[in-house]
Amino acid sequence: MANAEQVKSLIKAHVDNDQIRFTTLALQIAAYEAKLGHSEFAFEIRDLIDKSKASKIVKLKPFASDFGDLILEVAPVERMAELIVSDEITEKIDRILLEYKQSHKLDKYGMANRRKILLVGTPGTGKTMTASVIAQELKLPLYVILMDKLMTKFMGETGNKLRQIFELIEEKKGVYFFDEFDTIGGERAKDNDVGEMRRVLNSFLYFIDKDKSDSLILAASNNLSLLDQALFRRFDDIITYNLPSEKEIIKLLTNKLSSFKSTFKLEPLVKIALGLSHAEITSACQDAIKDAILRNKTKVEKAKLIKFLEQKRSVYAGKK
Repeated sequence: MANAEQVKSLIKAHVDNDQIRFTTLALQIAAYEAKLGHSEFAFEIRDLIDKSKASKIVKLKPFASDFGDLILEVAPVERMAELIVSDEITEKIDRILLEYKQSHKLDKYGMANRRKILLVGTPGTGKTMTASVIAQELKLPLYVILMDKLMTKFMGETGNKLRQIFELIEEKKGVYFFDEFDTIGGERAKDNDVGEMRRVLNSFLYFIDKDKSDSLILAASNNLSLLDQALFRRFDDIITYNLPSEKEIIKLLTNKLSSFKSTFKLEPLVKIALGLSHAEITSACQDAIKDAILRNKTKVEKAKLIKFLEQKRSVYAGKK
């Protein structure tokens, strides 16, 4: 069975609401039990972890069934300490949290807290995680609006659906995350634009202008240059995300490997990981951890981690 230190660490991770570390420790215990020949017990632990992950996302109930794949209610679990980004981004997020928590002070002087935030940057650099972190830190529900599905499924009536979404924003306080915002936020003057797309963007501009709710509205875009200029003044702040720096790569590797980390130094791996996104580095770490678990190891091997990072680099290079 798990030793005393493993149990203490597991309880501490639960008390700290550190879901990533809790999962890592649980998988480490599963690997340890498998190594002792307790295969059935190890499988039960892994099965419980898999079920826990599957339950994190549920459909939003207030909408009719035809909205089932348009808005998702996500259970936010990430904490601020788990978000590995630049100091500038951290400061901006801290400011959003501080202003929200002390909005009553601003109200006395006729000022409003930052509520409408545009997140811009390469895919996999932390935009979606930021939305989850903000919701978790503020103890608010997180609702993800899938803009690409809004356009493909409701073309011709998107304006009306947007109205219903903003009515929900007014009625039900939470963090509303407009994912893939490029879908409707493109420059209206583009020659290849269609009338419907312009009408949808105009509708969004109208609704976000009128919004006076207590909810937070976040929109994510992969490319700032594609967005219509009229959008920028509608947002209280713009946060720009970049690929991780060398310092951030070290922190990311340390964070993701956690108790599965061996004694090898991480610095030599930085050059291999440079050019990869946060999500790609995280995925490589998870592959290395899974490899260790499947081979009944309690530590990640350096050669295996290098292999998975290089695989991600190979895929990344093929996209360029």
